Amino acid sequence: MNDQIHSGDEHGELGDAEYAEFMELAAQEGFDAEEVEGAIGEAGHGPLPVLAVVGRPNVGKSTLVNRIIGRREAVVEDKPGVTRDRVTYEAEWAGRRFKVVDTGGWEQDVLGIDASVAAQAEYAIEAADAVVFVVDSTVGATDTDEAVVKLLRRAGKPVVLCANKVDGPSGEADATALWSLGLGQPHPVSSLHGRGTGDMLDAVLEALPEAPAQTFGNVIGGPRRIALIGRPNVGKSSLLNKVAQEERVVVNEIAGTTRDPVDELIELGGITWKFVDTAGIRRRVHLQEGADYYASLRTAAAVEKAEVAVVLIDASESISVQDQRIITMAVEAGRAMVVAFNKWDTLDEERRYYLEREIETELAQIAWAPRVNVSALTGRHMEKLVPAIETALTGWETRVPTGRLNAFLGEIVASHPHPIRGGKQPRILFGTQAGTKPPRFVLFASGFLEHGYRRFVERRLREEFGFEGTPIHISVRVREKRGSKHKKK
Repeated sequence: MNDQIHSGDEHGELGDAEYAEFMELAAQEGFDAEEVEGAIGEAGHGPLPVLAVVGRPNVGKSTLVNRIIGRREAVVEDKPGVTRDRVTYEAEWAGRRFKVVDTGGWEQDVLGIDASVAAQAEYAIEAADAVVFVVDSTVGATDTDEAVVKLLRRAGKPVVLCANKVDGPSGEADATALWSLGLGQPHPVSSLHGRGTGDMLDAVLEALPEAPAQTFGNVIGGPRRIALIGRPNVGKSSLLNKVAQEERVVVNEIAGTTRDPVDELIELGGITWKFVDTAGIRRRVHLQEGADYYASLRTAAAVEKAEVAVVLIDASESISVQDQRIITMAVEAGRAMVVAFNKWDTLDEERRYYLEREIETELAQIAWAPRVNVSALTGRHMEKLVPAIETALTGWETRVPTGRLNAFLGEIVASHPHPIRGGKQPRILFGTQAGTKPPRFVLFASGFLEHGYRRFVERRLREEFGFEGTPIHISVRVREKRGSKHKKK
């Protein structure tokens, strides 16, 4: 990767001269200035703030999440064993975007309600910038609700109190009684019918920061944050313990609350890193039927706090659907990524052959991620972990100047034009990199660009500029022609 294309601008924004030149180019191609600025602003946002929805079972958390995100996606069955592919969703209200972490839909009877609610809330609050605490107004505050209140007070995160199941004016007196919880104004809501959700979301926007509190290591001297993620029993804790023992790690429990996980400050390669160990978030023993669900919450919490996700995969077993889900979670969160294959020392030649075939087919979508083959048992190849992490961070923070990007796009259009569809041949007119962490590009085109062509552009961007170890986001704006039905894509 050429050093000259790396920008020290932490926001990846266009400089004044570069911006003026770019806007002049946009005007020449017939794009409205307001539309162009909107496209850059939309693509150039940093990591979105995170809202956690917590509360005891059957108070309507998942129904509320579906109402917030505007579609029925969160599971609404409160019973053990409900399969959860994801727990994090993206939402928008009043022009502001944010993520929602859903803790509804699962209850572990053998632990008792208090313990299961505490476990769910603990993991979700880890990821959150603000919390919606959902209480059933028809029942009133229970002992379990009081326990969650104590957890929220210790956490110190902004809280919006949602008094759910207020289906009409007669139920508002029940909501008023929840002032007794000491969390401020209860917002009377019917998540089922949508009543009052707008006022509640206005309060949510006031509680959420414009940008996350996490500064991603920009504070001088602050260690870079790494999430060690993977499915249960893949060896995350073993790997971290091996590194910690060998490097004499300083274990630093985050100040403030007992519910916080222990982050490990580890010196590797002469650099201090902060490892967020997803397995290290305080365990609740005997979580059997709900293990996948709790693992998803832990993973979401760790990924939201991190800059780099080190995905640990058991090389002795076939790559699983769960491995792929965890990888997808990290990619969608926009984190830099390293894939570490554990238990490499146990593989024979046959298993290595089949593993390579699996990687080619099952992990083709992250061929850009650096790969290391390690052993948590023996410490094999641990020295390769830091260079891989540094490579991923460099790609994650790289920015291509607009002039150079447009010269590159011009070469692509000339040598590999978009296929003709319906007698027309759409083409990329110009583009810019709107942000970094991860790299986000906006391409302005004369017509709709097919998915396959966008993948081709991404592949060529990687070949030309590197971007190893980072996902790339590409959005396309289509020039609207007067009298036509062209729309933004």
